[in-house]
Amino acid sequence: MSATRDPLPTGIAKSRDPLPDPGTDGARDSGPRGGIADLIANAGDRGLVRLAAGTLLAAFRGTAAPDWVLRGLEDGLGGVTLFGFNVEGPEQMAALTAQLKGAGRPVISLDEEGGDVTRLAYHTGSPYPGNAALGAVDDVELTERVYRSMAAGLAHCGVNLDMGPVADVNTVDDNPIIGTRSFGSSPELVARHTVAAVRGLQALGIAACVKHFPGHGATRQDSHLEIPLVDASLDLLRERELVPFRAAIEAGTKSIMTAHVAVPGLTGGLPATLSAETLTALLRREMGYDGVVITDALDMHAISRGVGLGGGAVMSLAAGADLLCLGPLPTPEEITLLLAAIVDAVADGRLPLERLEEANERTDRLRDWFAAPHRDAGESTVVGLDAARRAVSLTGSAAPLVEPFVVEVDTPPTIAVGDVPWGVSPWLPDAEVVRVKPDEADTAALLGRAGGRSLIVVVKDAHRHPRTRALVSALVAGRPDAVVVEMGLPIWRPAAGAYIATYGAARANTQAAVELLTA
Repeated sequence: MSATRDPLPTGIAKSRDPLPDPGTDGARDSGPRGGIADLIANAGDRGLVRLAAGTLLAAFRGTAAPDWVLRGLEDGLGGVTLFGFNVEGPEQMAALTAQLKGAGRPVISLDEEGGDVTRLAYHTGSPYPGNAALGAVDDVELTERVYRSMAAGLAHCGVNLDMGPVADVNTVDDNPIIGTRSFGSSPELVARHTVAAVRGLQALGIAACVKHFPGHGATRQDSHLEIPLVDASLDLLRERELVPFRAAIEAGTKSIMTAHVAVPGLTGGLPATLSAETLTALLRREMGYDGVVITDALDMHAISRGVGLGGGAVMSLAAGADLLCLGPLPTPEEITLLLAAIVDAVADGRLPLERLEEANERTDRLRDWFAAPHRDAGESTVVGLDAARRAVSLTGSAAPLVEPFVVEVDTPPTIAVGDVPWGVSPWLPDAEVVRVKPDEADTAALLGRAGGRSLIVVVKDAHRHPRTRALVSALVAGRPDAVVVEMGLPIWRPAAGAYIATYGAARANTQAAVELLTA
């Protein structure tokens, strides 16, 4: 069922650009030397433009900062969001963030959730299992240790805000965007692990950004593509979705990210990112939160194809957001136009000046927290593999491997994850590994190639893909002794000889699964 959309406000253009993959594609090149800096220099009220610029988290392509970003930071730009295309390795990242910090006091953020969603390890896969695996273990001390270890890596690279943890209660099996990113389907379980994650990150001076408020777990649509609907009453929302956020607020999370979801009893047809009832009445007044509110990326179609980038920026600030994550799509020219839209909205009374001042004050308090000493020590990434080993489970029995033949069933990556590598090849170097599309696979040929050999079938979220289930069922029917490895949520379980659930497709998850097969 599609979410309803409010009519497009007059004078706000819709974006018609395709949505980029956040890890690899879609960001534009470095742009002109002018842009934000020239707008500030030529403004009649430079102070107002600097306040507006202070609410923006821009993105750029490349492994070094372009001139327009550095000039923008010198002239008040709030900060940046980094993606996989900005990352080559830890030392390059440290040099990049040092370059950014040399131009101002930027908020430097990225999505580092562990598991399937990683930016620092975008080209190799994460050494940490994701939230689903940690929720399956249900050891809050382990979760805190994993996030403390992730924080150490972020701190080494010069990042100061992690857009995580995910605090969504994943109550819909077919949720296309949350899934293994959630700690689970129980509000209490998600709450206690969200708190542990916040503590682990912030012990090392990395601000947590708990997401996606007021909850993205009960959706069947992807907000990168449309406005998802959360069909929940306010009472249910308070009993379920809001429980982890309330716990995170009590634990002192430094920031919270909005969701581009519509909750009819709360937001009407608007996404929560644009809803004052959500960000001001509920989050600020009812729940008592006074930290930084960051929007999910405004270039996602739920915003850009509804009210446009400029309209989304103005409406989200008016609703109560403090920092606007722009995502990788807008060009420097489009960012300058967005900034001008904010300034115009103040000039014509649609956006109170006090709202911009309040947003900048909150972000300045966050910067002061960054600068304070944080003495807790990090941990080795070995904790990630330890956690993955504790999460992985084996049902049935797997015979010793004989010339293993591995069929990896291709699963299209979600936009949030991007094209992060996954699969068993690094840990089964002597195996023959083939990756097939479920609607193109020749079952008889695959079974023929597996004759006299161990057959291992690897899937991701098979419950969400009927053709994957059909292919796996046919393979298992021909080879009842086959081993099925589920690297998503273990919801659909075929009657295979052995079934391994990893709760994620990160490197650590995969290594833990292969260890079970080769022990």
